[in-house]
Amino acid sequence: MPGLATTEANTSASASSEVSFDICETYASFLKNEELSAPLAAILALSKLIETSDGIIPKTIAGTMLELVKALNNGAEALKLSTSNPISLNAGCELFIAFVTLLPHDSASFSDLKLELVRQGQKYAAEALTYRDKIANLALGFIKDDSVILTHSYSRVVMKTLLRAHERKRISVYVTEARPRGLGLRTYEELTAAGIPCTVVLDSAASYVMDKVDFVLVGSEAVVESGGLINAVGSNQIAIIAQAANIPFYALAERQYDLPTHTSNTLSFPLSPAGNVASPPTTGAIKSAHEKASNCDNIRQMTSEQIACNPGVDYTRPDLITLVFSDVGSLTPEGVSQYVVGMFAG
Repeated sequence: MPGLATTEANTSASASSEVSFDICETYASFLKNEELSAPLAAILALSKLIETSDGIIPKTIAGTMLELVKALNNGAEALKLSTSNPISLNAGCELFIAFVTLLPHDSASFSDLKLELVRQGQKYAAEALTYRDKIANLALGFIKDDSVILTHSYSRVVMKTLLRAHERKRISVYVTEARPRGLGLRTYEELTAAGIPCTVVLDSAASYVMDKVDFVLVGSEAVVESGGLINAVGSNQIAIIAQAANIPFYALAERQYDLPTHTSNTLSFPLSPAGNVASPPTTGAIKSAHEKASNCDNIRQMTSEQIACNPGVDYTRPDLITLVFSDVGSLTPEGVSQYVVGMFAG
C-alpha cells in the first residue's frame, strides 16, 4: 500500500539519519583542509555536534545546558581517543567547552542558544585563520636582514612568517629533519620552492649548527598555563642548546592554549609477555666501526615498533623561551601564563 510504503521509507530515512553523524569522521573531514589546525578542526567538529543535538541523533540529544556540556565532553573524549597525539586537539576542545559554559546570553530559548553557540564556534574558527598573518607581521619586526634562522619540524604559522620575511628581507634557514615523521623535509621543500636558501640538518646536529644561527623559531601545539610550550619532540633539547649558546628561542602560537595535559604516551620500553622489560632484538654479527662509517648501505633504520615507543611531542620550560608571538601580541612566558590562567578563569 502507498501509505505503508511511505511510512517504511520515512522509517528507513530516520534510521539512516540516526547514524549519519560521527564526530571523529567529522573532525577528519575538517582536517582535510590544510589551513585548519587540529584545535580549529576540533572546535568545528564540536560545533557540528551542537548543531545536530536536537534529537536527530539519540546519543547527542541535549535539552539542557548540563546535557549539552556532557555531550560535548563525550565528543571531546571520543576525539582524544581517536588520535595518538591528542594534545593540540585537546586544546581546542578545552577552549570551546570553557567558552560554552561561560558564554553570557539572553536567548529566548535553548534552541536559540545552541544556534548562537554554533555561530560563535564557526566565527572563532574563521577569525583564527587570520591569526597567522597577525603573528607573521608581529614576528617580522624581530627578523633582521641577512638573518640565519633555525626551525624545527613543520609549522603553518612558522611557514607563513618565513615566507613573509622572504618577501622583504634576505634570510636563510636551517631546518631539522624532525624524526620520526620527518616533517622538516616538508619545510625544506616548501622553503626551497619559494627561493629561500635552506639546509636540512640531523636532529642530533642541532648543537653543531647553533653557533651559525641568529635565533630559533618554532611553532607550538599548545601553550600551557605555566607559560611552557608543547611542540614536536626535539623542541626542548633545541631550546636547552639555544639557551646554553645564548641564542634567542622564539615560539609562535596561534592562540590555542591548553591547561597541563598528562599523557602516558611517553618514551618507554616494551614489556615481554612475562611483564619484564624485553631484551633488545639481536641484529646479527657486529660490524666494525670503520665498515659502518664507510658504507652508506649499512645505515640502520628504526622499525615502526621502535618509533611507536617514542613520544610525538615534548614540553619546553618557560625559562628556556625568550618570547611567544601570538595574535594578542609578543609575550614573555610569564605574560603567557597570566593570559592563559585568566582566560580559563573566565
